[in-house]
Amino acid sequence: MPEVWLRGPLPEVPPLLQPVAHALLQAREEIEELLTDFPASLLWQRPAGVASVGFHLQHLTGVLDRTFTYARAEALTSTQLAVLAAEGHDDTDLPLTPDVLVTAFARQVDRALDQLRTTPEATLPEFRGVGRAGLPSTVIGLLTHAAEHTMRHVGQLSVTARVVRATHPQGH
Repeated sequence: MPEVWLRGPLPEVPPLLQPVAHALLQAREEIEELLTDFPASLLWQRPAGVASVGFHLQHLTGVLDRTFTYARAEALTSTQLAVLAAEGHDDTDLPLTPDVLVTAFARQVDRALDQLRTTPEATLPEFRGVGRAGLPSTVIGLLTHAAEHTMRHVGQLSVTARVVRATHPQGH
């Protein structure tokens, strides 16, 4: 099957936002394939001190949520800030498994796609402040960054997952 961007336009997604949607769907597919049957015992391994698979999954989900929030011209909530602070940690009330984290990312992609479908192209050049400092960006800048940032972390996650599987073949 060809990569998502070669499968044609996505229904209801504005033409200028098709590349963002394609990248997010490609990321979701690659993560789901890569982490099928991934051992939970390897989720927080940090070979050579690099970020763990668990961190990447949490971070991917969180960054999509945060950048799309800024694209809507909204401030982050206290819940979003708490999620940011918890990235890279398995200290929540729910046990974090690969399946739980992959599902959370897939749901965040679905929310992002819903937002893309309702984003008028005329708003793409509008100013959006980022973070507490209100650093300058635009709607298209935030959405494009969300896509490229996602794919960058998918690449890093892919390498880390392969390394920890190869160095811990029994998942221990």
